[in-house]
Amino acid sequence: MLLNELLCVSKVPPGVKHVDLDLSTLPPTTAMAVIIYNRWAIRTIVLSSFPEKQTKPGPHQMNMLNIVQQEKEMTENILSVLKEQASDSISVLEGALQLKKDFYVHTLRTLDLLAADGSTANGETESSTAGLCICADELHCQVHYDLGGIFFQQGCTDQPAYEKAREHFRQTKELLQKLDSALHVHLDEKRLAGYWNACRALTGTSDLSDAQTTPYSQINSLIRTHNHQALIETFIKDNASRSLPNHFRQSVLREFLHKVQQGERGLDEICHKLCVCNSVRDALEGEILSVRFQQLLLKPSKRLVDFILEVCTRSLEKDRPSETSRRNMANFMKTLCESLEELSLVFVVSSHKLFMELLKEEERKVLVEQMRKRSATINLSAKPLPSFYDIPASANVNIGQLEQQLILSLEPRRIRQILIELHGMAERPFWRVNSKWEVPPDYINVILSIKDNLTKDLVYILMAKGLHCISIKDFAHARQLFSACLELVTEFSPKLRQVMLNELLLLEVRAHETMAAEGSRERPPPDLVSRVRGYLEMRIHDLPLRQVVGEECVAFMLNWRENDYLTLQVPQSLVMNNPYIKLGQLLASTCKELPGPKESRRTAKELWDVVVQICSVSVQHKRNSDGRVGLIKHRESTMGILQRNKFITFVKKLREPLVLTTLISLFVRLHSIVRDDIVNEVTAEHLSIWPSSLATIQAVDVEAVAVTVKELVTYALTLNPNNQSWLITQADIYFVTNQYSAALHFYLQAGAVCSDYFTKAVPPDVYTDQVLKRMIKCCSMMNCHTQVAVLCQFLREVDYMTAFKALQEQNSHDAMDSLYDYIWDVTILEYLTHIHHKRGESEKRQIAVKAIGQTELNASNPEEVLQLAAHKRKKKFLQAMAKLYF
Repeated sequence: MLLNELLCVSKVPPGVKHVDLDLSTLPPTTAMAVIIYNRWAIRTIVLSSFPEKQTKPGPHQMNMLNIVQQEKEMTENILSVLKEQASDSISVLEGALQLKKDFYVHTLRTLDLLAADGSTANGETESSTAGLCICADELHCQVHYDLGGIFFQQGCTDQPAYEKAREHFRQTKELLQKLDSALHVHLDEKRLAGYWNACRALTGTSDLSDAQTTPYSQINSLIRTHNHQALIETFIKDNASRSLPNHFRQSVLREFLHKVQQGERGLDEICHKLCVCNSVRDALEGEILSVRFQQLLLKPSKRLVDFILEVCTRSLEKDRPSETSRRNMANFMKTLCESLEELSLVFVVSSHKLFMELLKEEERKVLVEQMRKRSATINLSAKPLPSFYDIPASANVNIGQLEQQLILSLEPRRIRQILIELHGMAERPFWRVNSKWEVPPDYINVILSIKDNLTKDLVYILMAKGLHCISIKDFAHARQLFSACLELVTEFSPKLRQVMLNELLLLEVRAHETMAAEGSRERPPPDLVSRVRGYLEMRIHDLPLRQVVGEECVAFMLNWRENDYLTLQVPQSLVMNNPYIKLGQLLASTCKELPGPKESRRTAKELWDVVVQICSVSVQHKRNSDGRVGLIKHRESTMGILQRNKFITFVKKLREPLVLTTLISLFVRLHSIVRDDIVNEVTAEHLSIWPSSLATIQAVDVEAVAVTVKELVTYALTLNPNNQSWLITQADIYFVTNQYSAALHFYLQAGAVCSDYFTKAVPPDVYTDQVLKRMIKCCSMMNCHTQVAVLCQFLREVDYMTAFKALQEQNSHDAMDSLYDYIWDVTILEYLTHIHHKRGESEKRQIAVKAIGQTELNASNPEEVLQLAAHKRKKKFLQAMAKLYF
């Protein structure tokens, strides 16, 4: 809210995307406000990715759960918008790095001046001396740091992003050294150092500016060069020196385990050895041994036991190990003997030199005797578990380690086993272990009302993990998790069973839509369509329903042209209660009747009214101090069946071209009405089916309509960048907003896609006179006057007045006389020879004379020859323009 206020007082142009602004031409305080906003957006995205410990409400705070959930939902909505606009924010900040001038930010004095009298303060606040001066190096240092953070976050899905992050952090470090006493630079230098080390490890590069190589970089170098033996040696030596922190050693082990899971062969032994080294280190420090090490001891080989003893011996190779280390190592040797099942391996340990040195004779005798008397142990891992429910709890291990495994695991059986073990150690809600685990607020009360705590945790975690897998498009794991959850709840809750069936349906819909978005043209199986229909017709009372399920089911039916079902078979009660179903029914009806003679005017009017309400805001009348009545618009309120942002989210799930064309047509007509500019109207298909006027025009949010039509056309072109109608509409949008270069780009693209890159003639219904005149104006506004003259020939009746006026201009920003070869109209060529003769430009006159002297332009030629000459020059000119503007 405060940042929006800053943008307003800083005179940032409303309704224009920040990425479309040229910061170098803006006043200093305006440019700084744009930079501050986009820095905040980037930092918010980065900070949201950091894990945070969830606060646990006490017994008297459970009634606050809904409020907390609402706040979380609001935060997530803001984050989703920021993430969608992340690429724009990055572009803005990268543009800021190109500016070498000092920046100015508003102070209390300049803000007070604006508040006192905006008209008199405007000149001062826009001057180069107003506000607090921030030197370019200071701002660049902060911007480099922020860009490094966002690129580092993107690196997990886009490996080259780490290179960009490293470059930005390098420049941040250089600027920090240059700015010895920076007043306005505020960043976490420890975090910067961590980022720097991580980037070096991930990109596999070294920097000559570093004074020395750190142990971390040495280990990362060994990993990159696959020198695994040296890595093991380094870990063994570190057991004695203890210079590397435990969490770093554990992260190295996790990295190798991840490689094994990805299918890399030959790394199992390395993982075992690293696990042994880490466990010996834990033992020396008196820590609890890891679960993974205990699993190694269930069925060890003699080679592994020999390695354990070697690591133990070398880890105490200091001159005089402390008494604490000796005692801890002795306890470890005793634990090792007690954990081994085969007596032969026990005797290998008990006869080792280190065992003899660390344990007293009495201790050795008691331990060996216990081993002799111990009965044969049961190998718990030899037989697979027969059922998902029949999983015994394993030995008592550290709760923190189990919670970590619980977070990482995606296997339902393993999740259940971990929860059984955790509930055997402590009675507390383990569904709160990870703050990122979230289930929809519609379901949370039903799940938390489950009486059995273990079942409650299991249902919550399975659902949360399944939803997360869907969000990252890991549909295989999501199916496993949801199927296990369905199997679990079927036994005791019909309500939760139906909830899980609904979520499984949503999973299948999203999986099929994802395949379609990636290029698959396979129609959905009849079973899936039948299940979607069943959901839309479902009438179960007291069942928590997520609107998103209905939303995506409706989008699914529209995308696969199930218009007959949406218009004829959906129960009326659902249409009245679910806004998405109502919207889908109106869209389906309008599209279904479009080919008809009246072009679905009745249904189109209903759809028009619904969309107008969505884009309207509440209006109140208020009497001003001078007695006049003014209007106050409340932008945060909405009068429609959906909020505008939810409507846009729904539209971006649609793929069917006719549905998108209908929506684009509607918004183009609405945009034209609220702008009230007859000369500069945007064009689209099927405009005639919409009303030509609006009674409640004052209530419509003009800016929201403008933003929506831009978003809608841009999204449609991501699905099909070769749709000539959408390209013309996009070009018109840029034209009416005075972005002439972009407009000309899309006008040319529209012609290219329907003429095989101008090898054929562009159809006249694409390059109409209106489109050509707009292309002419684009060239004129960019001072490309020779291009104007060439395009004037394309009109059905050549516009000689405009062409002659353009050719009179001497300051042209195009190729000028190089374009004369594209002119086929003799009158224009004769005019060119005249004006060049009049100006004394003999070389240019000679070029014009040469062009007019071509035999194929002779007026005595047959009409077919003249048309062929015109077509050839049209083709070459448009191809040349395409190379220039594409």
